[in-house]
Amino acid sequence: MSNIPAAGTKAPEFDLPTDGGGKLSLKALKGKKVVLYFYPKDDTSGCTREAIDFNGLKAEFETAGAVVVGVSPDTPASHDKFKKKHALDFPLIADVEKTMLEAYGVWVEKSMYGRKYMGVERTTLLIDAEGKVARVWNKVKVPGHTQEVLTAALALS
Repeated sequence: MSNIPAAGTKAPEFDLPTDGGGKLSLKALKGKKVVLYFYPKDDTSGCTREAIDFNGLKAEFETAGAVVVGVSPDTPASHDKFKKKHALDFPLIADVEKTMLEAYGVWVEKSMYGRKYMGVERTTLLIDAEGKVARVWNKVKVPGHTQEVLTAALALS
């Protein structure tokens, strides 16, 4: 049972550290569309592909009035290395305590080879300029995903 915020509901507030020693809050992004994508781990194959895909469409997202923000339970130092290695040009939130991951319902029990463990379910939310969830993609498959999110961001007035 997931408690991912539904479309039309207010997105949960957050104020957490980012790469580069910064902090980011939903309040600071008010007035902009926000593409909030949750991913399991820096520098793993799927997460790297997704980050590079979002980065490659950054200008198009900006044209749509949207800001891309990645979120994982990795540390700010891990985010710094990941961003530098792949020349990423958008903020990565470090949710080491998993408070935001839990608030957004993406910190879930997973299973691999019969072993159960807690982890991030790859999920993307498009949040409108007023801070309401406009669209949710859960159990994301990386190929083609960023283009689908961009299309939705462009359609959101």
